[in-house]
Amino acid sequence: MRREARIQRGFTLVELMIVVAIVGILAAIALPMYQTYVARSQATRVMGESASLRVPVEICLTEGRTAGMGAGATQCDPAATGSSLMAMPGADGAAPTAGALPAGMGVPAVTFPAAGGAQIEVVFGNSAAAAIAGERLTWTFTSSTGWTCTSSLASHYKPAACL
Repeated sequence: MRREARIQRGFTLVELMIVVAIVGILAAIALPMYQTYVARSQATRVMGESASLRVPVEICLTEGRTAGMGAGATQCDPAATGSSLMAMPGADGAAPTAGALPAGMGVPAVTFPAAGGAQIEVVFGNSAAAAIAGERLTWTFTSSTGWTCTSSLASHYKPAACL
């Protein structure tokens, strides 16, 4: 008697279930790591965007234009551009921009708290990752130490150049 050989076509249900389980396990591990990566990259981006204001603010200091934000003779306008990762500054800080920003955009708050000193403060908001929303990043200038960066971010989100 001749036996007919059966040709297997496709995968069995058990094989498909194993593949689905493996993909699920990999997704459960990868998703939190990806979210942490996104929050870290956003924090680094905001640090760079706010750091770009250091030179214009320092020029305002040397020229004595520390009476607030604006285009007046004694006012400073470092011409910051809006960012989708920043919230608008609160009442304690003045926005360094003369024009209105589109919805969902924010700029750092620039203040001159002491003679010869300046502060650039960012509040994470708008499109920032939920893990860092509401946190703050601050550049502080003093004539003795120069610019220093401090942040309220958790250590695993904080950029290396910021304390």
